[in-house]
Amino acid sequence: MKQKLETKRYMRQMCANPHRVRIRTQILCLLLGMAAVILLFVWILSANLLQPRYNRFIRDMLSRRLDQTISRMDAALEDGVELSHRDLSGLTINSDFWDEMNQALAEGSLTLTNCCVDISDTTLRSVMYSENLYPCLLHGSGANVFGHNTATTERDNALIMRLRNLCFEQEELYHITETTSGSRQMVIGRTTKNGQYCVLISTSLAQVNEAGKVLGLLLPIIATFLIVPALAVAWLFSRRVTRPLTQLSDAANQMARGNYKVRIPVPDSRQDEFGQLCRDFNHMAGQVEQSAQLQRDLLANVSHDLRTPLTLIKGYAETVRDLTGNDQQRRDNQLNIIIRESDRLTALVNSVLELSKVSSGAEKCEMVYFDLCQLCEEVADRYTAMCEQNHWQLLLELPEDTALNVWADPAMLERILHNLLGNAAHHLGEDGIFILRASRCKEGVRVEVEDHGPGIPASDLPRLFDRYYRSRSSAGKQGTGLGLSITKAILQQHKARFGVDSTVGKGSTFWFILQDKSK
Repeated sequence: MKQKLETKRYMRQMCANPHRVRIRTQILCLLLGMAAVILLFVWILSANLLQPRYNRFIRDMLSRRLDQTISRMDAALEDGVELSHRDLSGLTINSDFWDEMNQALAEGSLTLTNCCVDISDTTLRSVMYSENLYPCLLHGSGANVFGHNTATTERDNALIMRLRNLCFEQEELYHITETTSGSRQMVIGRTTKNGQYCVLISTSLAQVNEAGKVLGLLLPIIATFLIVPALAVAWLFSRRVTRPLTQLSDAANQMARGNYKVRIPVPDSRQDEFGQLCRDFNHMAGQVEQSAQLQRDLLANVSHDLRTPLTLIKGYAETVRDLTGNDQQRRDNQLNIIIRESDRLTALVNSVLELSKVSSGAEKCEMVYFDLCQLCEEVADRYTAMCEQNHWQLLLELPEDTALNVWADPAMLERILHNLLGNAAHHLGEDGIFILRASRCKEGVRVEVEDHGPGIPASDLPRLFDRYYRSRSSAGKQGTGLGLSITKAILQQHKARFGVDSTVGKGSTFWFILQDKSK
């Protein structure tokens, strides 16, 4: 009743919140937000960082080429080579050195592509130049090799004279010049080690600012065209993601209403986490359905097993009260039946309580290291009187002079042995023999309880350890039907493998394997 009330309360809460934010909406907002952030980031880069990064790249490129040129000049000057000489008669240059420079240009060991190079002396007048840039704001036009023009006025205009002067004063120069038409050119320079020459190198700058502005104007248009496909992709993607979640929610609601047969169809192509979640849900639903069936069987069996002794107890109690009178023998027989049925009822209740404690984990295993052979001998001794009374024979097969040490709870293992031996005693064959056997195996220690009874059909083996399940061969046998279920719960706590091997007409062997501490 309480569970039904909680289910109804949950459904009312779900219906009372129709405006809850769905995961699909959250995914859509997330993807659109990511697209907006990316576009904003691109706009910031294009508007604020593109120009500085581009200038830095060009400056590094010019600096490397400047180093190549000056390093050759410094090496020649250190060797005592006179690169040029200026006197009253004019300028004289060392043709051999500059021919070597032109040879380096031709071979590619010196790179001045798309660059203008200007070399001047301390008089701020031109000594040598190489023009591989058009148009050039410094020189105009010229050859793309090192050469000297006698018309120095073309190479010594006011702009370049000012840049040479700044370079000699600062020993290094970084300058961006711009014409009224918007053309821009970067110039860097440095003097030789002896301070005799100034080398300027320059190249044109692309209109990166204008490109950034154009890109900024295009971004809103691009964003508009991106929103539509982004929405479509986000919608389809969110549908694929949330569809199994919606199915899970619907299936969970159906299970809450009592439909334990509900399953979620999962295609084989769905191998992601959502597919695995749906498979796990289907597995859980199967287990819940089986548990619900076992619960129904439990209620049916418990009610039947409780009703029978209660009916007998009440009937014989009334007989003793109303009919037996002073017949001492009849009264004693009837009271014995009442006591026997009370014991049966007590055993049933104790078994149910024991199974509940073991299955729920309320009763924990107290693991110790002990010799299983000693425990088997103690348990077997308790069946001596019963075997003599019924002319049965319990065979104990243990290794001689060898301990079988295991890591387990002795009290719980004693319950297991009693359950298995009691079960075997109810299914003895004509020879009246049942066997308790223990031996060492690769996994640890194997324990077996064997009988030579009617055996168990193969169709009954998978459910043999379920609560209150009895095979057809057990019909009419004494017992609560919970012994094997208790055994299963205890062995699961010990993480032990267990099972049963049976052949109809020859008998059954119940077994389990415990690990020793060393494993």
